[in-house]
Amino acid sequence: MNAKQQPDRTVVITGLGVISSVGIGVPGFLAGLRSGSNGVKPITAFDTTGFAHANGCEVADFDAREWIATIDPDELGRASQFSVAAARMAIEDAGMSLERLRRLRALVSVGTTDGESRDLDTLIGQQVTDGPERLDAVLARRSTAGRLSSSIVRELALTDAEAVTIPTACAAGNYAIGNGFDAIRAGEVDIALCGGADAVCRKTFTGFYRLGTIAPEVCQPFDQDRKGILTGEGAGILVMESLASAQARGARIYAEVLGYGLTCDALHPVAPDRDSLARCIGLAHRNAGIEPGEVDFISAHGTGTKANDVTEVGAIRQVFEVPPPVISIKSMIGHSMGAASALASAACALAIDEGFIPPTINHNQTDPDCGPDLDCVPNQAREAELNVVQNNALAFAGNNAVLILGRHRAEAAA
Repeated sequence: MNAKQQPDRTVVITGLGVISSVGIGVPGFLAGLRSGSNGVKPITAFDTTGFAHANGCEVADFDAREWIATIDPDELGRASQFSVAAARMAIEDAGMSLERLRRLRALVSVGTTDGESRDLDTLIGQQVTDGPERLDAVLARRSTAGRLSSSIVRELALTDAEAVTIPTACAAGNYAIGNGFDAIRAGEVDIALCGGADAVCRKTFTGFYRLGTIAPEVCQPFDQDRKGILTGEGAGILVMESLASAQARGARIYAEVLGYGLTCDALHPVAPDRDSLARCIGLAHRNAGIEPGEVDFISAHGTGTKANDVTEVGAIRQVFEVPPPVISIKSMIGHSMGAASALASAACALAIDEGFIPPTINHNQTDPDCGPDLDCVPNQAREAELNVVQNNALAFAGNNAVLILGRHRAEAAA
């Protein structure tokens, strides 16, 4: 049964917490999206000596102590700092007091690709340099991926909460949001803080570099001269609650969560499958109760690799007779792994609320294999009234997650 068939369990987004290379917090992130900011810079997270190129999309000027009040930030790895800070931002943005929040049944669901691999990189480096007996106990304690969600519960002092960390790689953010959508719609929780977080780490950068998929300068999704991804970092946490709850407290509503679809084909360790993604899109549309023609734009996974872009556009064309605009914010913020689709979901919610389509920057000429008619909203944002938006997420091993968001119309809900 889809959300349209259950008006009493309509799920809405009322708060956004975002940390990205183009902006921190809703105002900064929104300004970055509207202006087509480029978050690329030389990587500083680790020694890049020996790599022919090492650009990335790191988050600059992030001070965890500005946002984390209960936990000593030094007890947390960078990814957990991101998730906790973004959760604080989201609750503040939702206009909800901590006293009220602590009385609610809550779900905290955070997706990730790397967990705290940045700390693991450091631990391995210490052992190589200082010998196998060298082990930093603080780093070892904070390296558990489960801390990305449990630390939010601890920071906010939630007393009736389930903390879940979802490791479905680059689709994990959408998985986590879908988890929250189901829990609220089923009446299992009153509020859900869901999204994703990851930090730039040597392991992931090196893995993609060895695969030949790291771009030397910028990320150019759908462009005929694209050369690959840029690794990024950050966090996106969404506050979701029932429409009745949001209306009762007079909350601002960014968008409705209409539905989502999941597929896991496991056909190849890294290569996406067109048919499986097309099936996932169809499942999302059915779950949301919409037709393809209702989608106003698609926030694509859009990594900027040859394999992803052509396969993803091919899957879209299987479902859509005439595809709507297809954009990729990874052109701006890089590939933030488990945070990627969560940040894209936040971007979609802002796009619906503010009435614009974010651009695909660094675009010169569309790859003919993607189709000459592909509208990727090149280089400049476009004003538009949006009613339904689709957010694609693909991951290694064939984990696909497609989320559908829609405009909340108060007159229709009254």
